[in-house]
Amino acid sequence: MCSIIGYSGNEIAAPIIVKGLKRMEYRGYDSVGVATESKNRIELKKGIGKVNEVNSKIQLDSLPGKTGIGHTRWATHGTVTELNAHPHSSNSGKIAIVHNGIIENFEELKKQLEDEGYNFKSETDSEIIANLLQKNYETTNDVKETIMKTVSQIKGHYAFVAMFENGELAAARFHEPLIIGVGQENVFLSSDVLGFIEYTDNAIYMKSGNFVIVKNKEFQIIDFDGENMKYEITKVSKEFGDTYKGDFAHFTLKEIYEQPDVILKAGETTVEGIEKAVEYIKNAKNIYITGSGTSYNAALIAKQILSKYAKIKSEPIIASELQFAPYTIEENSVFIAISQSGESADVLEAVRIAKKLNCKIISIVNLLTSSLTRKGDVVLGMNCGPEIGVAATKSFTAQLIILYKIVQKLSGSITIDFNQFAESILEIIQNTTKIKKI
Repeated sequence: MCSIIGYSGNEIAAPIIVKGLKRMEYRGYDSVGVATESKNRIELKKGIGKVNEVNSKIQLDSLPGKTGIGHTRWATHGTVTELNAHPHSSNSGKIAIVHNGIIENFEELKKQLEDEGYNFKSETDSEIIANLLQKNYETTNDVKETIMKTVSQIKGHYAFVAMFENGELAAARFHEPLIIGVGQENVFLSSDVLGFIEYTDNAIYMKSGNFVIVKNKEFQIIDFDGENMKYEITKVSKEFGDTYKGDFAHFTLKEIYEQPDVILKAGETTVEGIEKAVEYIKNAKNIYITGSGTSYNAALIAKQILSKYAKIKSEPIIASELQFAPYTIEENSVFIAISQSGESADVLEAVRIAKKLNCKIISIVNLLTSSLTRKGDVVLGMNCGPEIGVAATKSFTAQLIILYKIVQKLSGSITIDFNQFAESILEIIQNTTKIKKI
């Protein structure tokens, strides 16, 4: 998972982009880079390491211009080198891109472009996009037509932001997350609301199969067929902008200490939502539970407690495997999808498959403005606030609380005093020093 960001506004872009990338560092990274446009010229800097480390060495935030793009990379195609870091520029240097995802047909496209005289500096699939954009722009001389042509040629799951030397930004989304932040005098394009929450809480969650063009702080959303799209601006909770450690040495430690409050908040999940989820499960012939990473561990526990307390069978599925075996699930089943962010690509793809089979979707999710929220027939909010630590702590606890709430309602035979549970956890946390001595 990479973080991408674009900015167009009244202020110098580079410091804002660097700050946004810093906020999104929790996603993981091995390199970072920024490109800006100034006086119809693109300037680019990138390096290996953390945002602060690279910025102190090569002053990413010193780049001129009021339009720019940035990226933190977690290597998929190609090793960890400066050449493989983003942004990537086209051969002409007139277009720069940042990209998240996988281009499945990149070898085929790369050979075609090389045969036409294009050169490649990196080992990445991402650089394909930059040169493909150049080729198409030289033919059309129009950003809209260029994006439409380019997305028709690439296959895979992706989100990318492209910057043209005239200062226009264009961004396309196909299954990977991409969000527009709308300010009074600026527009952001980001893979995460944390990239712009400090500047605006107005967000547009782009639909898969759409792209956006930003010019002079104005934007237009268009589908891959060229039709203008209507959009809805969502208010993002400022709580998700709280990414400070306070007095704690690490975010993970802070989030461990937040678990007593999380237990109470997750336990307050709406009664109506729980009852509707229970109704779906009671009437279901088959129940499937999916997630990635820690969320899949929650799915495994869900199977155990559904069987033990409610005598209900269920099948956990690793989200990434379902696309290779969609026959695993039967039509008209109940499909429980678990994701902290609500933007996990594999989980969203699994939900897409389940919806095609007329399954009822129960979304257990933290970010209530996410893609998974919008896809759910029932949405159960984890209410645990932003989780910055890479290792899941409080989000896993919140997932389990919600799952136990469902089972509690289904069985009628178990009771959980969430207040007492929270107090017990708090007592353990407060006495960790004594426990270590014992």
